[in-house]
Amino acid sequence: MKCFSIKALCFCMLLTSTAYSQTAKRQLPAKRINTTIKIDGVLQDAAWKDAPLADKFIALRPTPFIPETAGNATQVYFLYDNDGIYVGGYLHEKNKDSIAAELKGRDGFGNNDFIGVIFDTYYDQQNGFEYFVTPLGEQWDAKVSPNTNGNSEDFSWNAVWESAAKMQHDGWSFEMFIPYSAIRFGKKNVQDWGLNIVRRRQKSGEQLFWQSIDPNANGFLTQEGSFTGLENIKPPMRLQFSPYFSTYLNHDGTAATGVKKSSATVNGGMDVKYGINQAFTLDMTLIPDFGQVQSDNRILNLTPFEQRFNENRAFFTEGTELFGKGNLFYSRRIGIEPRFKKWLSPGVDETIIEDPGQAKIINATKISGRTQKGLGVGILNAITQKQYTKFQDINTKQTRLGENMPLTNYNILVLDQTLKNNSSVSLVNTNVWRSGKDYDANVTSALFDLNDKKNKWNIGGNISFSNLLGKNGKNTTGYAHSIYFAKTSGRFTFNVWQDLYNSKYDKSDFGYFTNNNTMDQGIWAGYNWVKPRGWYNQVRLNANIWYSRLVTPIDQLRRKEMMYQNASMNINFNAQTKKLWWVGMNINGGPGRNDFMSRENMAGYSGIKAG
Repeated sequence: MKCFSIKALCFCMLLTSTAYSQTAKRQLPAKRINTTIKIDGVLQDAAWKDAPLADKFIALRPTPFIPETAGNATQVYFLYDNDGIYVGGYLHEKNKDSIAAELKGRDGFGNNDFIGVIFDTYYDQQNGFEYFVTPLGEQWDAKVSPNTNGNSEDFSWNAVWESAAKMQHDGWSFEMFIPYSAIRFGKKNVQDWGLNIVRRRQKSGEQLFWQSIDPNANGFLTQEGSFTGLENIKPPMRLQFSPYFSTYLNHDGTAATGVKKSSATVNGGMDVKYGINQAFTLDMTLIPDFGQVQSDNRILNLTPFEQRFNENRAFFTEGTELFGKGNLFYSRRIGIEPRFKKWLSPGVDETIIEDPGQAKIINATKISGRTQKGLGVGILNAITQKQYTKFQDINTKQTRLGENMPLTNYNILVLDQTLKNNSSVSLVNTNVWRSGKDYDANVTSALFDLNDKKNKWNIGGNISFSNLLGKNGKNTTGYAHSIYFAKTSGRFTFNVWQDLYNSKYDKSDFGYFTNNNTMDQGIWAGYNWVKPRGWYNQVRLNANIWYSRLVTPIDQLRRKEMMYQNASMNINFNAQTKKLWWVGMNINGGPGRNDFMSRENMAGYSGIKAG
């Protein structure tokens, strides 16, 4: 059976801050001052008069490489002192009504104009820090880290810094102060940082950069300019204690007769954050209470797989970008619903009087950072306590305990070495140890991602081994790999890839994993027209072919012809008009699929956790 679908979409422009490459490198010298600047967005302090100027911005969108007009000129100044970096500027607007300004709150840029500075403090073209401000003075920030498609921005990262902005008769002005405590850098007497500055003019659809960006090149930190000559900067001591105390009153109106309907609990603990040095940070939480964290939405899960939830606990979202290497770490495993809860049930004339819904975290510790030579190190350890479901006999009032969660120790170690040409090699190990007779799990993965000198060709992949120690009374070793080869810059780009997980591979004890015993492979190719012509500003066309099969047959006769799972192809067309509207068309097709993922076929997939 063949099936095809065609979708046409027209929607308003959504302008993001994704960026790509460059031409001639620009430099901005650093200048030290001995006075303090008042951050009010006005730039009236005398120190700004002789500050180094970054100007003559160049467009990325809607038309690449077009210089900004004089009436809408951008002027940004930089200074530094013993405490941090000062950034101020004036963003001219020929027509003041063209300024887009609305209140969105911190980390919500919405449809605002904005100005942002991007520092690559290690000058490795892979890791950076971003600080943005809007015409109404609202701020947001992000931490930049490498990924296969160039650079990724983590907007959950939050630093403490100052900003202010003020509307002017012919534009708007701004000031920022970024203390050294809000940024990470190496230990050198004289430092050069990577630098770029981005401005968005929302109503005109413009996105402009101080260091020009090539939309056909891969990544945006690879196309940065430089901020040179920072001398003798020393970070302050970073030490923070956050003790807490909380009480809870619980009332269960459905409790059985003779069972207490109300109970009270008292909790206390502490969070500690310590800067071991400027590059590495230690975070600890002792007996944490996540009772104020946003709860998960309830979802009716009709799939054979467990639901994947977002992480809302700050300890597991801040400074964790290294732990995402290899996709082996799913932080929601720490503090999950007790493992044996669904297998425990009350006996005759028994009722449950205590049944913890989540494993209690005793403590968690993480150390993360990157050395001056580009070695990133991430270590995380967390311990959850042994827990019990408590049953009571309705008649005799006797109680008994059923273990629903063993004492569990979670560990992850990440070593990530950045190399020349935006390349890297990494080693990741996760380990889950459980007390008693329950099994332990260990997964190790080696990764590489290599680019040529022109950042045009890319090859990468990983090899991973999983070990389940004592599961079902035996040890099981599984194997997985991924490999890809791509052309990442230029009008024409492509990616050829393969992912394989054998039938014994299982990383689900500390990672999120849906199914093993599968091999997926495919090719993606695309062509971009980014120079405006006729009716359009840019046109993007791409096609994708994908094929999936089992690694090992799972039918009783083990027939190899029963290994095909799925195949599909799609063609995508997207274009931006001169009026900044997007129009798109998508064509999908495939020969049908064999649904080995139905619940009755789950036995063939040892890595699945059913929903």
